Amino acid sequence: MDNYSIADNFSLLSKLMDIHGENSFKAKSFASAAFTIEKLPAQLKDTSRDEIFKIKGIGESTGKSILEMLDTGNFGLLDNYLQITPQGILEMMKIKGLGPKKIATIWKELEVESMGELLYACNENRLLLLKGFGEKTQENVRQNIEFYLSNRNRFLYAEAEETANILLRQLQELLLPAPVAITGAFRRQAIIIDELEFIAAIPTATLQEKITALPGFTHSATNDTHLVWKYQEKYNVILHSCDSADFHSKLFTTTGAPAFIDKFNAAGGAAHIRSAASEEVIFSNAGMAFIPPCLREGGNEIELARSQQLPALINASDIKGIIHSHSQWSDGLYTLEEMATAARDQGYEYLVISDHSRSAFYANGLSIERVIAQQEQIDELNRQLAPFRIFKSIEADILNDGTLDYPDEILAGFDLVIASVHSNLKMTEEKAMARVLKAIENPYTTILGHMTGRLLLSRNGYPLDHKAIIDACAANQVVIELNAHPRRLDIDWTWLPYALEKKVLISIDPDAHSIQGYHDVHYGTLAAQKGGVTKANNLSSYSVDMLSNYLTERRKLKNI
Repeated sequence: MDNYSIADNFSLLSKLMDIHGENSFKAKSFASAAFTIEKLPAQLKDTSRDEIFKIKGIGESTGKSILEMLDTGNFGLLDNYLQITPQGILEMMKIKGLGPKKIATIWKELEVESMGELLYACNENRLLLLKGFGEKTQENVRQNIEFYLSNRNRFLYAEAEETANILLRQLQELLLPAPVAITGAFRRQAIIIDELEFIAAIPTATLQEKITALPGFTHSATNDTHLVWKYQEKYNVILHSCDSADFHSKLFTTTGAPAFIDKFNAAGGAAHIRSAASEEVIFSNAGMAFIPPCLREGGNEIELARSQQLPALINASDIKGIIHSHSQWSDGLYTLEEMATAARDQGYEYLVISDHSRSAFYANGLSIERVIAQQEQIDELNRQLAPFRIFKSIEADILNDGTLDYPDEILAGFDLVIASVHSNLKMTEEKAMARVLKAIENPYTTILGHMTGRLLLSRNGYPLDHKAIIDACAANQVVIELNAHPRRLDIDWTWLPYALEKKVLISIDPDAHSIQGYHDVHYGTLAAQKGGVTKANNLSSYSVDMLSNYLTERRKLKNI
């Protein structure tokens, strides 16, 4: 059991103890231990027993619980609370805005024990009768429930990736020598996955018989061309079957979004699909360049393919530096030196350190004095690590009035500034637009961070007129971040073509709060590919000298 699993168990136990009205000191001790464990640089399973009890924040009770989980994989105390807690109460814990205390009140005073009952109670204004619940709170709870219910059985690409690859290998081994491939939305690199789809050149009846040999599959439905299964009671899995001669044709038709297939057929491509030797042959016979699966969404890719003008899509190997990262100076897990050394050792040419600004008190944001101290450390590290370079940056909060979080004389000391909204996210479009546009117009704003503030499957972004924001970035030479964290992927890829049309630079940034976070460049690149981004229009693909020159020229242009 890894640290994250242990921390998750402690965090869940703390919340359940609060819900059941247990001793608050005990509940807080488990919550504190969860926070400590999540930040540990080494795995507890690799730590000696004696050393575990010496870790600050780990007491006798929590230490024994850690050993129980490491030795048995179970946590008896948590299991006891799970057994006495209705399933619906556990589900409510996933609703944003409902903490343990509020859930306990709802459960005990309204006798509500399911999500459906809670939604009904909101619609009947029953929450207004409870202490601590106002009209605004009730409406937020109602909206968050509806959002949650609409997104069940949906997964981030990053959440489904490992399972998809494991299933592909299992199916390939099980069905040899029949060809097997992954298809559907996952093959198109969709950021949200509703089901995992596979195709196999094998009769449906044979496919169904063989799949029963794999653990974790529950059969749901069958027709002449495909099977529907549930995997691990979690993922919807669709298995398409076909003849060997039609394998590539079936792969083609099950990969493309319906809008893409309709456009392809309307362009005269339908006659070239059946019994094709490969997807490349299908496109070639239709008079088109090969369209990568990620682009097959039904936009303008057919027209570009017919005129041989498809972009050379960016790859993760094109990323030359890490832009947007956090260290222990704010809320990062590692020291600045560790973050820089890891970036260098992974082959990157530079690191743009963008710790949080002073208003982000919850994230240990940098006061002006600490900004100066950090920049002194950067100067020293740059002398030690040359030719690798650390660029001085900050993730400056966009305040309520649209100003940035420091006076101009401090902003002028950064090589670049990432401007982001972190607080008061519940805004009207009018308020959000005024706030963000003013930040874009600030001459010190180099990059607009995570444009809408969304968290996929958890929180909708604040409402923006995307075209107006992109136009403003074009007018003010502001780069738009494609935040590569798999829960953000913000700006949404569907707006990338318009940004590129307006000559706005994109920057694929991992927003890394740890060294491990550098891997998120992978997910950002997949999303960027869907939007047609090339290395030429991505800032983090610039070499260290190109980025330095770009920033120098921009400062001259802005007279700063």
